Amino acid sequence: MLENREGQKVPNVVFRARKDGEWVDVSTDQLFKGKTVIVFSLPGAFTPTCSSTHLPGYNEYAKVFKANGVDDILCVSVNDTFVMNAWAESQEADNITLIPDGNGEFTDGMGMLVDKNDLGFGKRSWRYSMLVKDGTIEKMFIEPEKPGDPFEVSDAQTMLEYINAEARHPKRVTLFTKPGCPYCAKAKDMLESHDMDYEEISLNGNGVSTRTLLAVSGASTTPQVFIDGMLVGGSDDLEAYFQKQTAQVG
Repeated sequence: MLENREGQKVPNVVFRARKDGEWVDVSTDQLFKGKTVIVFSLPGAFTPTCSSTHLPGYNEYAKVFKANGVDDILCVSVNDTFVMNAWAESQEADNITLIPDGNGEFTDGMGMLVDKNDLGFGKRSWRYSMLVKDGTIEKMFIEPEKPGDPFEVSDAQTMLEYINAEARHPKRVTLFTKPGCPYCAKAKDMLESHDMDYEEISLNGNGVSTRTLLAVSGASTTPQVFIDGMLVGGSDDLEAYFQKQTAQVG
């Protein structure tokens, strides 16, 4: 039975990490003392749910968390620092600090070290998340103990609901662009001025062509902007979208 450790201190551990080609020691005091910190822990870097949903979700929600009093967001996994650094680079998770619990000391101290021998993983972390204030665990969300790799309660949305149920969730923005396109630059400026993060997909990069753009948007010109899965359109359409949003608020 995995223990909920709300009200307890986090384990006192020193993590061995690599930064700028040098070994560095990172203590739990450095990570937690005097701070409000979200921690989410998962079975392994580069694994499907961890890479497609768990880590990207917290990265996407980072600005909202910080607007609601969170100082840092940590991702802990029983992987060595080289693996965690490579994963961070591949995920472009700039808003998350990845912590290599290579020896499993922190995870064991949390009572979350479990056998994943059936997958050939050895000892790994059970999936969970927690809110930690000045080193004391205020809230834990532990995935249910059932076969497989359940992912039901340790996600970013659940954590945000706990911290502030009234907080506005970030919008998901995808922007199709073309190199040298001035209207694309205008659209990006508008999104940035409204503090909206976006995924940029450049035509003729990674196999994305004008035909691809036509298939998903019905248009072949750039930019084409999607917000929460809905097509907004080009830069003029995006400007009209923001004007409408401003009018509704007013």
